[in-house]
Amino acid sequence: MTETGMENEQRLLILFATQTGNAQDAAERVEREARRRSCRAAVLSLDEFEAKRLSDEKAVFFVVSTTGQGDTPDSMKEFWKYLLQRNLSTQWLEGVCYAVFGLGDSGYQKYNMVAKKLDRRLADLGAQRIIEKGLGDDQHRSGYEAALDQWLASLWASMEHRFPMLFDSSVQIFDPNVRVLDPPKYKIFYHNDDKVEKSISKNSEFEHLREARSLVHGKFHPANSTPHSYIEMTTNSRLTNAESDRDVRHFEFEILSSDIKYEVGDILEVLPSQNPDAVDAFICRCNLDADAYITVHNADPGRGNLAHLENFKKPVKLRKFVDLTMDIASASPRRYFFEVMSFFATAEHEKEKLQYFASPEGRDDLYQYNQKERRTVLEVLEDFPSVQMPFDWLVQLVPPLKTRLFSIASSPSLHPNQVHLTVAVVSWSTPLKRKRHGLCSSWLAGLNPGTQIPAWFRHGSLPYPSPPLPLILVGPGTGCAPFRGFIQEREVQSAAGPTAPTLFFFGCRNKEKDFLYKDFWLSHAHGCGVLSEEKGGGFFVAFSRDQPRKVYVQHKMQEESQRIWNLLSDGAAVYIAGSASKMPADVTSCLEDIISKEAGVPRESAVRLLRQLEKVGRFNIESWS
Repeated sequence: MTETGMENEQRLLILFATQTGNAQDAAERVEREARRRSCRAAVLSLDEFEAKRLSDEKAVFFVVSTTGQGDTPDSMKEFWKYLLQRNLSTQWLEGVCYAVFGLGDSGYQKYNMVAKKLDRRLADLGAQRIIEKGLGDDQHRSGYEAALDQWLASLWASMEHRFPMLFDSSVQIFDPNVRVLDPPKYKIFYHNDDKVEKSISKNSEFEHLREARSLVHGKFHPANSTPHSYIEMTTNSRLTNAESDRDVRHFEFEILSSDIKYEVGDILEVLPSQNPDAVDAFICRCNLDADAYITVHNADPGRGNLAHLENFKKPVKLRKFVDLTMDIASASPRRYFFEVMSFFATAEHEKEKLQYFASPEGRDDLYQYNQKERRTVLEVLEDFPSVQMPFDWLVQLVPPLKTRLFSIASSPSLHPNQVHLTVAVVSWSTPLKRKRHGLCSSWLAGLNPGTQIPAWFRHGSLPYPSPPLPLILVGPGTGCAPFRGFIQEREVQSAAGPTAPTLFFFGCRNKEKDFLYKDFWLSHAHGCGVLSEEKGGGFFVAFSRDQPRKVYVQHKMQEESQRIWNLLSDGAAVYIAGSASKMPADVTSCLEDIISKEAGVPRESAVRLLRQLEKVGRFNIESWS
């Protein structure tokens, strides 16, 4: 555990688990408010905290996000595993008081499941709840902060009454109407020595920037991923018809390192590059020296989750640092960004607008201006030209440039030293008709064969089953990607011995426009292919817009109700992949209907059966926004 230099009885501990950064942002807001109320606090990521020491704490706040289909963030997995040990008694956490705030999306079936399970488990282990758990919802018009504002108000009222010893009574209590600028977390040092450049090679510079990201934005890549490897693009082809309004691409890459291995069902993590014009515009707008060499240091090494980090002392060129660590033209800034901006605005009308955006009263308007329109950091800065923020603050507040995750669409057994991806090039219009483009997908689509990019391989949530296990695969749209790898792997295995039947349900809009990998599926659906009737399998495709009534994969599943139940009875595993909007919940509901109908049992029994299958690894979902 990272020591903070404070005795447990004299501090509030704030622990967070995040996958996208929202939970960390919320946890740091809690810490800021605690310090403004003269409450000594430390904030740590859950993977920086030893779970066995939880019983030593007096007051702990948890801020945790839910990912995928009710999954814990990577940084929480070990902590959660410890809490689930059977040898922990129901009195283990007696004397520990806690509060839980969850971040989730009610569009998902298992909304805020991680926060709900954590809250229940802490209580089961004897901890005392300070207030009821708070549940932030990304679907709310103000995002998760709508619930966070109310939760914090209740929390502080209870804390000041129950834990007066945590607050310094000699200091005036924080007045929420008084705006205070906290010191920045980081200190930037500039180096103009020409000798610096000679000591930096291309590879060491990349590793160096990876360390920089670790310092500023936490772990660069999850613990269950491989060391980075360069991969070289060999194929960039469009899968959808030219008349389709959707651009879906098939990419093939050669893996340049012989040490990198992956398995069917794994994920490729890609670090995209930003538009150089946008990077130049940001540097110009902020009056920065693109060619200066910088080092990043902790401004306060004893503060919270920065205590374990060494100072970042290897100089790197400022432009490269911005390009590979700061998402200036894709991600929207967070609410605290506007609060800090207000302190540096010299135009009165801009200062008032920023203060309003940062206030509880302006929360909804900020959400409409910022998140709904997906305004970028660069656009926000251009909308408030009088603001000139120091680079120290920009490093802290600009969202990190994140890697993007893609399901691997190939089998290493069939394509050694290669990795294939199926990627939809993302584009959409905001409520004000601003055209937006996905950073990584658009960047990939613009690359030419021969281009090398850094990438990581990591385990996904669709573990590939053994050959004797029957498969029921459901993957509409780009959700077919991992199952292309599944079927390639079964093709190789079937050449060596018998394999169990495979049913695959695919869906798209139009047969002629976006029937992804049409020839591949059909080739395996005939003769003695993996999906053929001869092998006990089947391929079923739903074209949702080729007829007046929309037809989806769940309709095709209902038509094959008996075959699905027969395979489930024979021990089949179910795999679902695709968009997280409604599809996973609709397909799950369809499966419950099929089980209830074919087995002649109440729907509640069907629900329980699917839960049992999930526990033993025979019901798996991988979805993405």
